[in-house]
Amino acid sequence: MHELSIAMGIVKIAEDETAKVKAQKVTKIELEIGVLSGIELESLNFVWESAVENSVLEGAEKEIIVVEGVGICADCETKFNMENIFDCCPKCGSNFKGILKGKELKVKSLEVI
Repeated sequence: MHELSIAMGIVKIAEDETAKVKAQKVTKIELEIGVLSGIELESLNFVWESAVENSVLEGAEKEIIVVEGVGICADCETKFNMENIFDCCPKCGSNFKGILKGKELKVKSLEVI
């Protein structure tokens, strides 16, 4: 389950950022996670409490902003919504595409005290 290592990475980012501003605790964290990132939100939520235990994130409100997938066809240049990394162009059926949005995994903001 790679979501535990992802959660631990988020904890590390939060601890580093709170140390920079000499804060003691995070009260809220906003995460942006793309539907094409390969992260299972249910699994991340499942491991979250264990990962944040005894850290600056313990007890913090967690908000996840889901970023929809958007691709552009390499053959006909059609932009289209994607639910899966393997989605084909709906106009010409090509498998060749660039991904414009949806692979994000980032800490958007931290509220600290």
